[in-house]
Order: sequence, then structure tokens, then C-alpha cells
Amino acid sequence: MKISQNNYLGVFDSGVGGLTILSSLKSMLPQEQFLYVSDDANAPYGIKSKDEITERCFEVVDFLISKRCKLIVVACNTASTNVIEVLRAKYNIPFIGIEPAIKSASLKSKTKVIGVLATRGTLSSRLFAQTSDNFTQNIRVIEQIGDGLVESIEKGELANSKLVDLLNSYVKPMLYQNIDVLVLGCTHYSFLIPLLKAILPKNIQILDSADAVAKQTFRILKKEHLLSSKDLGETVKYFSTATNSTLLNFIPENMKVVNF
Repeated sequence: MKISQNNYLGVFDSGVGGLTILSSLKSMLPQEQFLYVSDDANAPYGIKSKDEITERCFEVVDFLISKRCKLIVVACNTASTNVIEVLRAKYNIPFIGIEPAIKSASLKSKTKVIGVLATRGTLSSRLFAQTSDNFTQNIRVIEQIGDGLVESIEKGELANSKLVDLLNSYVKPMLYQNIDVLVLGCTHYSFLIPLLKAILPKNIQILDSADAVAKQTFRILKKEHLLSSKDLGETVKYFSTATNSTLLNFIPENMKVVNF
């Protein structure tokens, strides 16, 4: 497939979490056009096996390539940490993956204790272990699986008291162990930042990967001479594998979601 500068950028996640990445991408690359895919019929990825995640990624990527995307952002920590190397080996287009911001957290931490809130699939991945080993010498990493958080976010239950209680149960033990940086290792969790700011002391820094992913996407597009050659105006087309997609609760009212 011949890649054109003016083709779409593909972005996908198991659900709405990747919208947080899309927002940063749109700010960094206002001249680009995007296709966003939510695989919400198969969410969450965090509890699936690596083989199941790989199968889902292949199906979504095949779809995006059929739409002639010039680059694909895997806007899901679980998919990135488990499958990004396989995708790069299988397909002949650039992929941008997401890793928890462990390196940045390690540099920012004064107590030398950082917390990582992520899905089971991310925390158990080989890439996460490798990244943690590479950047956390003399740093203590407190890992916490965020069971149930993605499901609540997908339902739009961001003001639900049960969600607040669940989030408290995950982050309060980290505070007792003296963390001063909290890494959000799932793109969905960025929706929880307002809640986290209300729960956590002001000295705790909260890090996600959205801006770093946008900057890396810009760098790769520039390196590969794939930046749009003209300003096509901001365009996003949304796709979902579910008939009643949760995307509808998170995107502008005038936008539609197409099933595939």
C-alpha cells in the first residue's frame, strides 16, 4: 500500500480511553485527519490473554489499514505493552505505542517511591517489566491493579460514589508507602484525574502519557515525511465494534459512530 501524506492517522483502544490520547494528538497535529476505533464490544483488554489481545489488535489494524491509514497509534497501554512489537513486525506502516510514564516519574520523584496504577494485562507484560527495570534503579515502584475502573469509566460513572471508594482503596495504601508521583498506566484512567486530584495531597504529581505520545507521533511523521502537506481541517471519524457504543457518551453530539 502506498502511504500518502494526506491519509488518515489511525487511533484505537478497547474503548473510550484512547480519546484522551486523541485529544492530545488533535492539539499537536491540528492539520491531520483521524480515524478512531473503539473495540468496546470486546472491552476491557486488561483481563484478556495475550493471544486474545493480539487477535483483537489484528482485526482492528486490518480495518484501519483498509481505510489507508498512514500511521496507527495504539492508544491502549495493555495492547501496546503486549502486542506492539508483533504489530511492527507484521505490518509495513509506523506504529506508536504507549508505555506508562515510569522514566519521567523516576526523574521527578523526591521520595524515590512511585506508584503505578494500571490494568492486570499491562503490569504482567514483559515490556512493562523491562521498562521498569531500565528506569527504576534506586526507585521503589508500588504497583496496583485497577480492577473495575475501566468498566466504571466505560459506563460513564465518573461521579459514582462506588467508583470514588474503589479509587480510594487503590491509592490510599500507596500514600502510606510515601509515593510522591502516581503514574496512570491505562489511557482510561486519565478520565479519573479530577477525582484523583480531590483524593490525593497536592504534593503528589499525576502522570499520564498523552502528551508524550502526541510528541512522538509528530516526530515519527516528520521523520517519515508523512506530515500532512496541506491543512485539511480537523476531522475525526469514529468507529466501534459495539452496536450501542459507549463512545456516544463521550464525543460531541453532532458526531456519529459507525459500526464495523
